[in-house]
Amino acid sequence: MAMILTTPAAVAQQLKSPVEIITGEPTHQVFDSGRAQVTLLELFSSQGCSSCPPAERWISQLKTDDRLWSHVVPVVFHVDYWDYLGWPDPYASLQHSQRQRLYQIHGRSNAVYTPGFMLSGKEWTGWFQNPALPELPSGSPGQLIVKRDGRNLEARFTSDGDYRALVLNVAVLGCDLVTEIKKGENSGLLMDQDFVVLSHQTYKSSDGSWDVHLPKTSVEGTRAVAFWVSEAMDPVPIQATGGWLPP
Repeated sequence: MAMILTTPAAVAQQLKSPVEIITGEPTHQVFDSGRAQVTLLELFSSQGCSSCPPAERWISQLKTDDRLWSHVVPVVFHVDYWDYLGWPDPYASLQHSQRQRLYQIHGRSNAVYTPGFMLSGKEWTGWFQNPALPELPSGSPGQLIVKRDGRNLEARFTSDGDYRALVLNVAVLGCDLVTEIKKGENSGLLMDQDFVVLSHQTYKSSDGSWDVHLPKTSVEGTRAVAFWVSEAMDPVPIQATGGWLPP
C-alpha cells in the first residue's frame, strides 16, 4: 500500500491509505486496491428515519480507523422512500433506493429498510446486536487501479476471474456534512454525516479498462471518492478502492 502525502485536516492523523500523490500537483493521484480483498461497506440511510442517526454516527468513526481505504471503503446511500414522512432528504435519490431493491431482487438481502448495511454485497444485520466491524472478507479477487488527473480517470481491473462484462462504479463522497432537520421524525436534530454519496456513476467495459471523468458535485467541503467494480446487472462489489480528495 502506498502512503498518502496530504490528508484533510479532519483526518490529519490518518496515515494508512491506498492513495499515492504522484506529482507535486494535488490533482494527480493513484488509487490502488492491491490484490487482497478490500471490503465495500454500504449503509442505506435517510435523514427522515429516526433509526438512522446512530448508524451514521457509527460509520463516521471509520474516519479514524486504520483500516479505512486500505481494507474497507464506506459509502452511505441516502434513499428517497422516507421523504413522504415530511423531510425531503437533500442527499436522497431514487437511484440509491433502486440499488437497495436490486440487492433484494438478487437475494442478497431479505428486505428494504433503513438503516441497512451491506458488507461486500451481503446483508449485515450483526450491527444491530454488536455495532463493531466484523472480520472482513478475505481472498484475492483482483487489483483495481485508478489514476486521477484532475477530473480525468484512467481505471484498470486485472483478475484471474472469468468476468465478461464489468462495471466501474465511481462515487464522490461528502464528509463533515451538517444538516439541521426541520421536519419529520428527526425534527430538531442537527445531523453530522460522513461518507455520504453525492454522485454515483457507472461505466461498462468488456476488457476491464475505463477512461472516464470524475463526477461533478455542488457540495463543498471535505470530499472522498470510492471506486468499485461489479458485474453487469449485479450490484455485488468484486473489488474496491478509494481515498480522500485534496481540498
